[in-house]
Amino acid sequence: MSRPKKWRKVCCLPESTWFGPLNAPQEPKHFVNMTVEEYETIRLIDLERFTQEECARQMNIARTTVQGIYTQARKKLADSMVNGRILKIEGGNYKLCDGHSQFCHRKRCRRRQRARGEGVINTTPSGCNPVKKMNN
Repeated sequence: MSRPKKWRKVCCLPESTWFGPLNAPQEPKHFVNMTVEEYETIRLIDLERFTQEECARQMNIARTTVQGIYTQARKKLADSMVNGRILKIEGGNYKLCDGHSQFCHRKRCRRRQRARGEGVINTTPSGCNPVKKMNN
């Protein structure tokens, strides 16, 4: 029996969840599906310039786990760009951070949620709230 997957802490959901060529077929078999936690590793490492260790601390997971998630995310980005496939971001095994967590870097979590009109969410003692869980 495998271990249950650990929740990954995510600061904010993407503004858009579909990316790709406008002339690509709109059929699910042509999509590249990226999880929210894969998106978060790309955001933290490539955009925010976190190290993998800082990213791991932010997401409350091991650095080796971040490395695996990040590798899969980069592969999916490349597949979408090189092969002209639509990238769809959805699902995963994560909790949405409220911006008060001990390792919440740069306090952007709350600001991004408010900017998108989400307001402040009710939180558990850990400072995060379950949002979606993977169906695997």
